[in-house]
Amino acid sequence: MTSIGALVVSASCLLSACGGGSDEPTTGASASADGGSAAAAPGVKLITPGKLTTCTNLPYEPFQFKEGDKVVGFDVDMVDLAAKKLGVQQEIVDIDFAVIKSGAALNAGKCDVAAAGMTITDERKQNIDFSDPYFDATQALLAKKGTGAKSLDDVKAKGLKLGAQASTTGLDYVKGKGFNPTEFADSPKELLGLQSGQADVIVQDLPVVLTWLKKPEIADKFELIASLDTGEQYGVGLKKGNTELLKVVNEAIAAAKSDGTYEQIYMKWFGKKPGELGTT
Repeated sequence: MTSIGALVVSASCLLSACGGGSDEPTTGASASADGGSAAAAPGVKLITPGKLTTCTNLPYEPFQFKEGDKVVGFDVDMVDLAAKKLGVQQEIVDIDFAVIKSGAALNAGKCDVAAAGMTITDERKQNIDFSDPYFDATQALLAKKGTGAKSLDDVKAKGLKLGAQASTTGLDYVKGKGFNPTEFADSPKELLGLQSGQADVIVQDLPVVLTWLKKPEIADKFELIASLDTGEQYGVGLKKGNTELLKVVNEAIAAAKSDGTYEQIYMKWFGKKPGELGTT
């Protein structure tokens, strides 16, 4: 489907007060399908009139990443559905993931929603409200070729160095299995850690690993050695108590799943239908 263009805003100041033009959009965007910055639905209050502001953490391909001067991805398209329903355009703020999952960014008025490939967990529910699930996720192990490992047990038995992205459920999962992995600030740094030998194996969301492996320079030296069925689901995060906006987001997700739009978006970014990801 055609995505509503998303603006990108610098968030280098994170939660501090920003002076001058540091919060100005860095790229242009197309108007919403309804013709531009129409008012949001009755009862829905947005931090910036005419815009649905989304906090995310870039890059996290294929969920959100830069393509030229635009941010695109599966999550971007999903939030665009809610923006269209509101008659506004989406604007994206790039911010540290830890600040997103803690609810600090939402509470500080940096954004209306958070969409960052974020797993719904009981711990995170204490800080933010979640939409209905919009993606069934699982973890994967990516290793340099020739390790002979096929599981986490093999990683432990062979004494291989394990890496994980900080503040993620993948990190929590392997820690729960008795590992003390090297932590990397974001997914690109995690991949670089694998490439540079800081880690022999890394744990990351399966769609991210599959996207990496589409690149010949990655596929030539590294391989998917295991999928870890962790039963995770992604949700859109909102400030606690923002029930009117939550209703709009849930309605947009439900409508997309019922009218075939969700499957179109899924096929666009993953090349397979829902439920088929990771199958050959």
